[in-house]
Amino acid sequence: MKSNGGGALEMPYDPDKHHRRSIRLKGYDYRQQGMYFVTVCVQGRVCHFGEVVEGQMCLSENGRRTQQVWLGLPERFAVVELDEWMIMPDHIHGILVLNDPLFQQHHATLGEIVRTYKAVTTQIVRSSGTPEFAWQRNYHERIIRIFNPRELNAIRQYIANNPSRWHEKHQRNAQTLPLPNDHNHL
Repeated sequence: MKSNGGGALEMPYDPDKHHRRSIRLKGYDYRQQGMYFVTVCVQGRVCHFGEVVEGQMCLSENGRRTQQVWLGLPERFAVVELDEWMIMPDHIHGILVLNDPLFQQHHATLGEIVRTYKAVTTQIVRSSGTPEFAWQRNYHERIIRIFNPRELNAIRQYIANNPSRWHEKHQRNAQTLPLPNDHNHL
């Protein structure tokens, strides 16, 4: 181990120990038209985006900032359309629709879109007084089968009902749920 100059210790890269396996569907083109259920989590599941009160999500300032970036994705990426989405205290769920990119040489992959969302929100949240903010390294996605309206409706329902299930889901470990240092909650 060696110091990175800031007092923290870094482990040297060892390709035998540090291999990153993709969790994406092998051989699938994530540029292609379709619907994708995406979940992006805050590092350490710290509740930076607000709190759930009586089954409703109440966004903090940081939650509103991340919401604005999410709502701006279709302006950044012409192929993106937003479907159901929900910002939760420590994560975001959303359905991203990638449309057919007419007459475009290059259009973004799902990974590029999520990476941009994470980078822009990180910069905004950190510069607004929460320098410790970070996302988890990756994100979860599920390709929604277009010809399966039951699956799409079930995912939409899951997202919409997420706040009402928050306390039930986190009740048993509420004492260990981390809170942000900035206390920007409403």
